[in-house]
Amino acid sequence: MESLNQTLFLWLNASEHPSALALMPAIFLAEWFIWTIPFLIGIGWLCGNEDTRKAMLVATASGLLGLLINQVIGLAWSHPRPFIIGLGHTLVPHVADSSFPSDHLTLWWAVAFSLMLQRGQRIAGIGSALLGIPIAWARIYLGVHFPLDMFGAAAVAAISSWLTLREVRWYLEPSYRLACGIHRRIFGTLIALGWVRE
Repeated sequence: MESLNQTLFLWLNASEHPSALALMPAIFLAEWFIWTIPFLIGIGWLCGNEDTRKAMLVATASGLLGLLINQVIGLAWSHPRPFIIGLGHTLVPHVADSSFPSDHLTLWWAVAFSLMLQRGQRIAGIGSALLGIPIAWARIYLGVHFPLDMFGAAAVAAISSWLTLREVRWYLEPSYRLACGIHRRIFGTLIALGWVRE
């Protein structure tokens, strides 16, 4: 399995001197596009109705649980990144922590899968899940992840999205009330002006 993992990595990894046409979008996808997640959740919260806001909270819980699972996996089994073993070309700096599973993709897909499982959010979830594929490519292309790290991320994301939806009765209502209280405290003036939904 590790031999296949390394072979696929070398096939997808960039050359030593890649073209700027490939490098620029890869860096954007690998390092900056992840900020779309908190931005879209924030927009969903600020502009959405109660159902949308609750969907955003469940998706947030899914992403956080996925990252927590990744930390446990990393502590139990540390898998070196390609550059640690001198494989391929690494085109962006990265800390030498465990590569499996990818935190970027776990967060992205945990949110996407959560939305896919919730009524009224499925189209957004499917679109987000598909956008995870070029992010996965970029992380491998730039030399910071192996292909199997992405499959691991998909598995963790599926588990976290399923668990957070299955156990929603335990945390959603109190977290929704807490989030609404914080929302009113921060945006009270804008709510009074009618610029932000209460």
